[in-house]
Amino acid sequence: MAISSAASPRFSTPPHHHHHFVIAINRSLTQPKLPHPSTKPISSRLSSSPSSFRSISGPNFSSKCRSCGRKLPFSIRACSQADAAGSSPLTKSFSELRDSCWRFLRPHTIRGTALGSIALVARALIENPDLINWWLTFRAFCGLVALICGNGYIVGINQIYDIGIDKVNKPYLPIAAGDLSVQSAWFLVLFFAAAGLLIVSWNFGPFITSLYCLGLFLGTIYSVPPFRLKRYPVAAFLIIATVRGFLLNFGVYYATRAALGLTFQWSSPVAFITAFVTLFALVIAITKDLPDVEGDRKFQISTLATKLGVRNIAFLGTGLLLANYVAAIVAAIYMPQAFRRNIMVPTHAVFALGLIFQAWVLEQANYTKEAISQFYRFIWNLFYAEYIIFPLI
Repeated sequence: MAISSAASPRFSTPPHHHHHFVIAINRSLTQPKLPHPSTKPISSRLSSSPSSFRSISGPNFSSKCRSCGRKLPFSIRACSQADAAGSSPLTKSFSELRDSCWRFLRPHTIRGTALGSIALVARALIENPDLINWWLTFRAFCGLVALICGNGYIVGINQIYDIGIDKVNKPYLPIAAGDLSVQSAWFLVLFFAAAGLLIVSWNFGPFITSLYCLGLFLGTIYSVPPFRLKRYPVAAFLIIATVRGFLLNFGVYYATRAALGLTFQWSSPVAFITAFVTLFALVIAITKDLPDVEGDRKFQISTLATKLGVRNIAFLGTGLLLANYVAAIVAAIYMPQAFRRNIMVPTHAVFALGLIFQAWVLEQANYTKEAISQFYRFIWNLFYAEYIIFPLI
């Protein structure tokens, strides 16, 4: 989500890989010039010479040599004939496909799903340490793979139907960037849905399978016409809060207890994390539209951010999260038999202070797009942090 001296820009290439280029430049400086039919300036000749350079793309200083991976100033992507001849097209194609598929999965959502499932499983095992066996480890891994598949289906189907919006809001996504075809995207989402359903139905029984299907259904109507409920703020918030808040936490905890041979029973920490994360998912649903206001307005997608403004939504999301943290501290103080007060109180106080500081930074930056994106990333980091401390509370 290194520059040479600015006063005297110079072209440089890494040693060894581009020695032919350096020798050529030295000869041009030391030998008398001979008549040459070309009268183009050196920058034009360099940019049009396929044997020495791939491209010159102006002021983008972060370009890399395709063969050696070294950064080159002023976006000169220098590659000698020997380097180009030694590269493997098959390896390059596989690497690019892997990168596109990884971006297609939206890694920040995978981290949230993985951390949530691991934390809930760990909590159930901590509560029943005498029932732990190695078979549970395999089943837990299968459940994690199924959840990642479900996550991939939901974020993938959203990208397929949001190509135009993503070209404005998220041009780095693989379909919008042209790195992944729509046909390949459809293959991936159908594979994720089928694989996830098979894993769940073989390992976790009809009830968990029905919850899994409900999650896929909600993810579908969120993005796919004619429903496309993401157009309606309240419906969109409820879907995200239900899938990422209630279904994930309740479903994983229920499945883990069932695998241990136990009937479902709420514990205070699990009830807390389910309520906490459901409200947190609501905040994510609200604030996720902050960086996307430009594209949403262009494609007439109605969100609270487009209606109320970025500043008001940032304050609303911050206020809801602060209420979440205050409730966590109060619960720890008044229910010491259910929670570890020495962990719950200081950690949530620190999280709340960090949130206030980030909201202040956003205000000072005057709500630029970069500052909004940083604020949104920080909210996801708080989401991860809550699951990290959950097994300890």
